[in-house]
Amino acid sequence: MKKLFVTDLDGTFLDPRAAVSEKSAKIINNFIKNGGHFTFATARTAVSASQIMKDVFVNVPCILMNGVSIYDLSEKRYIKNEYFSSKDSKKIAEIFSDCGVIPFMYKIENEKLDTYYYDFNCREMYDFFIMCKNDPNRSFYKCDSLIDAADNMTIYFSVQGSHDKLQKAADILAKTNICSFAFYRDVYNTEIWFLEVFSKNASKSNGINFIKDYGGFEHITCFGDNLNDLPMFEVCDKKIAVSNAKDEIKKAADEIIGSNTDDAVAVYIKKITERI
Repeated sequence: MKKLFVTDLDGTFLDPRAAVSEKSAKIINNFIKNGGHFTFATARTAVSASQIMKDVFVNVPCILMNGVSIYDLSEKRYIKNEYFSSKDSKKIAEIFSDCGVIPFMYKIENEKLDTYYYDFNCREMYDFFIMCKNDPNRSFYKCDSLIDAADNMTIYFSVQGSHDKLQKAADILAKTNICSFAFYRDVYNTEIWFLEVFSKNASKSNGINFIKDYGGFEHITCFGDNLNDLPMFEVCDKKIAVSNAKDEIKKAADEIIGSNTDDAVAVYIKKITERI
């Protein structure tokens, strides 16, 4: 039986510094070297995920931006993307504007991910911009209006802020039936929430199903910690929560293992596969 292990990154596979520990990298690389199959599903972009996972020789395409993109790390290419229509992307930008919420808007054109912005919803988004603006692998474009910039190359909106401020936008988006979204608390700063908006055809569950068919996998075990992992749990054969996971994730899991601070995902994979 061809098996695949898929893990979420932040709060699950990564340590509290948002990094891969030397121990986890060594275990997973040895697992892959011996014929195992391993990948990840994350809300992160290709640039961010590639940098963080550079020491892990991931041998199966990964799921990015909550299922918007399927990406081959070794070949540095997008296999599949889910785009908004021009009409829907403009409508979403209008909803954010009406709610006084200022997201980053992402587009993929010619195999390149670009970020559009006109201001920052909170200090955390500004800090992210300052940290990344000079990265040669990232492109930021300041515009007068996200509504005008939105088109059929738009794939994603992402915004950070307080729960109450983002809740209004989430409630309106939920009634439109033109998108899916993930609304969850930041792993690293519990005062901040993320609202991430993407195509109705994009989800971690659809990403898992695509990877399953793409690689001919017969059994998939997944690991998660946060609310945006629930769609992935719905379609995997075995669902595992780390001990620091949200209660909703623990309730949906088949098994609860150690914490992300203890390399629990890598240790579990090593333990399970050594039995075979």
